[in-house]
Amino acid sequence: MLRVFTDGCEQDRLSVGDRGLHYGDGLFETILIRDGMPCLWNRHLARLALGADRLGLAQPSRSILREEAARICAGLDDGLLKLIVTRGVGGRGYRPPASPHPRRILLSYASSPSPDPSAQGGVVIRYCATPASVNRRLAGIKHLNRLDAVLARQEWDDPQIAEGLMCDDAGDVVGGTMTNLFVWDGVALATPAVTRSGLAGTVRSVALESAARAGIACVERPITRRMIEESVGLFLTNARIGVWPVVRLEEQSFDPERLPVDLLHQIRQAAQTPEWPDP
Repeated sequence: MLRVFTDGCEQDRLSVGDRGLHYGDGLFETILIRDGMPCLWNRHLARLALGADRLGLAQPSRSILREEAARICAGLDDGLLKLIVTRGVGGRGYRPPASPHPRRILLSYASSPSPDPSAQGGVVIRYCATPASVNRRLAGIKHLNRLDAVLARQEWDDPQIAEGLMCDDAGDVVGGTMTNLFVWDGVALATPAVTRSGLAGTVRSVALESAARAGIACVERPITRRMIEESVGLFLTNARIGVWPVVRLEEQSFDPERLPVDLLHQIRQAAQTPEWPDP
């Protein structure tokens, strides 16, 4: 079941002059819903605020977003909430209008099947040929320009492959088409920095904080293929899946039991626990 709210009204129509359609001039968040409530709401709103600041875009009122999120998720036990904010309608050309009227769009989806890593102990992934976009102004935020991920996701149709890793122009691994990557060497974790490219995922931030509480070092740094080849294990995170241990990357196999499994459980539990958003 799909429901759509546009500026607070239950409708799925959008002006053809909207800058989100013309230029990808906007932001979005994908939020897990459990028991009719959002997970990691405050983290998603914090990243939305960061993106709005980067784009010079007025962020909608948190209270309005909270009220509309509660309305659209009413009766939805488990699913996803997609929150989109665009700069609204503007004239022809890249220059934003002097007095924009940002538009907010909320979409709720019932749960859809996703790969179950417990079925085989982990997921199978691959490398993508499509490079990840590099732009320091856009790195970390969830803007509407995702064509690099779209092109990368077109590279395979094997249902056994859950995700593809993307590299930047220097050949360093940025993350997956829709996930953040963590590399375990048996003692410490490393995850790609998101200063040049990639996404500052909400569950990524949960993982960083959970590792710190557990006394496990986690370094944000460039990740090379060589580091992955020499690693003990890998796992992926995002808001929809929580945590995916990796069982195989291309021809390289991994034993998920060698990962810090207690930490992964803590991350998954924190990422998928519903809570009412702050007023």
